[in-house]
Amino acid sequence: MRNFTKVGDIGTIQRALDLAWDVKINPFADKELGRDKTLLMIFFNSSLRTRLSTQRAAMNLGMNVIVLDINQGAWKLETEMGVIMDGEKPEHIMEAIPVMGTYCDIIGVRSFANLQNRVTDYSEEIINQFIRLSGKPVFSMESATRHPLQSYADIITIEEYKRVQKPKVVLTWAPHPRALPQAVANSFAEWINATDYEFVITHPQGYELSEEFTGNAKIEYDWRKAYEGAHFIYAKNWSAYSEKNYGKVLHMDRSWMVDSEKMAQTDKAFFMHCLPVRRNMIVSDDVIDSTSSIVVHQASNRVVSAQAVLREMLRTL
Repeated sequence: MRNFTKVGDIGTIQRALDLAWDVKINPFADKELGRDKTLLMIFFNSSLRTRLSTQRAAMNLGMNVIVLDINQGAWKLETEMGVIMDGEKPEHIMEAIPVMGTYCDIIGVRSFANLQNRVTDYSEEIINQFIRLSGKPVFSMESATRHPLQSYADIITIEEYKRVQKPKVVLTWAPHPRALPQAVANSFAEWINATDYEFVITHPQGYELSEEFTGNAKIEYDWRKAYEGAHFIYAKNWSAYSEKNYGKVLHMDRSWMVDSEKMAQTDKAFFMHCLPVRRNMIVSDDVIDSTSSIVVHQASNRVVSAQAVLREMLRTL
């Protein structure tokens, strides 16, 4: 596996899970694999779990790690083509990326959607430029449309906690004060659709995701019907995807917050969220602090997903 940006890059879900279980059994078994190899982690946006978990995963594999925060301590990068560079960005990504490639063996990139232009965001210009220009294997630490390391960890977590062979998994929109990308929701839908789980997406009218990602999921606008009999509730906010309202917050209907009333409609469902989460907006205190909340374990599996991906990439060097 040279590059990793989506579920299909690693193969089947079963193969992804087999790789994860192998990492969990012995996380230090391949410490020599990364010896004298360097991972460059490039952040265009803030991070906590992605940064720490991926760095820990690389260290478990014996790699050296360089972390570059583009917005802190680095030149601001111009990403548009054909522009006259007379503004605040003194370096173009066309030169910066090949230079970065000379300093490392594998590159991880984190860059969010700007939510200004749907075509630009969904063309994944930044991560594709790294793949095209760096000369090195590249993996996504979240991009404009996907967050595959998170979704990989989500699948691992569901497999560990599921009580039935084919659980009912519900992705629910929840209110948020800011416009957020669709990346986590898109990616979660893409990975769940690659399983045999029962999958339902519930949200208010106007927050429909791209059919490219929702696939065969059942779309339910009535949260009561969606929650009924669910085994896992995955809460996430996202802004509108439609061409007319792309990137907009249509409303902040707080009745969609995940609370104990909603969880009572489920089959003793576990609560999931990618974190960070806004308490008493996305989810109530009594739910996230309950024994049904598995968000911390979910986050811990980010090391496992990152290590499984890095190990496969190292094996191709």
